[in-house]
Amino acid sequence: MNLEQELKRYLGFDTFRMGQKEVIETVLSGEDVFAMLPTGMGKTVCYQLSGYLLDGLVVIVSPLLSLMQDQVERMRAYGEKRAVALNSFLSTAEKNEILAHLSAYKFVFLSPEMLASEGVRTAFLREKIGLFVIDEAHCISQWGHDFRPDYLFLGEFREKAGKPTTMVLTATATKRVRADILEQLDLSGIKEIIYSVNRPNISFRVEKFAAKREKEEALLDLVEKLATPGIIYFSSKRLAEETAHILRREKGRRAAYYHGDMEPLDRILIQEQFVSGQLDLICATSAFGMGIDKADIRFVIHYHLPADLEAYMQEVGRAGRDGLASVAILLYANGDEVLRRQLADRDLPDPNLLQLPENLKETLPEAEKRFLNYFLRSGLAEAEIRERIEKRRLVKQENLEALLGFIQTEDCRRVYLMRYFGENDFSETGGEGCCDNDAASLEPFLRQEEERDTVSSSSFRERLHDLLLE
Repeated sequence: MNLEQELKRYLGFDTFRMGQKEVIETVLSGEDVFAMLPTGMGKTVCYQLSGYLLDGLVVIVSPLLSLMQDQVERMRAYGEKRAVALNSFLSTAEKNEILAHLSAYKFVFLSPEMLASEGVRTAFLREKIGLFVIDEAHCISQWGHDFRPDYLFLGEFREKAGKPTTMVLTATATKRVRADILEQLDLSGIKEIIYSVNRPNISFRVEKFAAKREKEEALLDLVEKLATPGIIYFSSKRLAEETAHILRREKGRRAAYYHGDMEPLDRILIQEQFVSGQLDLICATSAFGMGIDKADIRFVIHYHLPADLEAYMQEVGRAGRDGLASVAILLYANGDEVLRRQLADRDLPDPNLLQLPENLKETLPEAEKRFLNYFLRSGLAEAEIRERIEKRRLVKQENLEALLGFIQTEDCRRVYLMRYFGENDFSETGGEGCCDNDAASLEPFLRQEEERDTVSSSSFRERLHDLLLE
């Protein structure tokens, strides 16, 4: 079989990107595969082409509603009508209709929480699953930055489904996280295809400030000067909203905010406007960016600290997918780590909640409910549950210390990141475009003066419109 011909026939591409062909050849030979490919390397091609060349249903477990919706819409836009997403956009009747006719589809996307439903699981177990895909697999690991407890039951589903050929995909995972993923899925003897997390076209910078006010002023100054499109990440939904308003009103920028508390349709609209070029700047929480098909993002700024270095590499990896020079800027003010420690603690359930009556457990925030449900379903004794929660707390602290080390290092930041992920080939590090510690300049990423004047003039009507609405 000529895979290049099949790639052109089914997906319209002439050549494979790094790692894609190797992943596809592995599953076509009947082997399970764990693939860690850099952000932007087109992991979706791996399961789309494999799915076309294998008999049976392709089941793709994906963590974000907006991500699976975007992937389904793109597949349909290219003529694939047998793709569907089982998600909360659908009414109960629509979900039941899809589940009753699963054999009519080729690609079905759903969340791990949806697959945890008994009725959904039963419907899928009646079908022949040709390929079982776990996307963003770092969510499986108890030591990863985006742990989702329901991912842990995918191994059980895979066993009941007769161990279909399985493709596990992620962009960033340390050796520890990769080992945990494979253990949770009970995948022994799997072929691992691991590529470097390094993106040589992204320049890394950290700017440090004594006080929060200085950091706020620096952010507005940077956004005024940098060439767009760009993403600014916040831990605070409120601050993401406020900054987007300021950028529109006072700086005349085509900016919007995005976070998990927005209505699903609003989130998808903002995402589509950004991808199509109607927006230049997105002020977002970590909920934004997974699976975004936008190649020309020129900068990613972190106003608040990311969850850890895995999350950081996921988020900065959204820049420069066209291969052109882009910049990742992390803004740090003394004491920023206090907020990150608070957020890390908030992500973990208090073990004492295990003693709550069932009716009170239902009133807990969704994240805490998921953790508690996982632990209660696991069959672990309470002492073991407490031990696991404390171990995860310690790992989060270790991850934060590694992130602070990246901020404070005086050596090459790219080398620091690669060492964290267990890499030792530093041939593409150093040099004028590498990082601020290697004297990389911000100049190549600035807008031209005439472009600033044009943007300021053309956005007058937008500013007036915003002011009249408020």
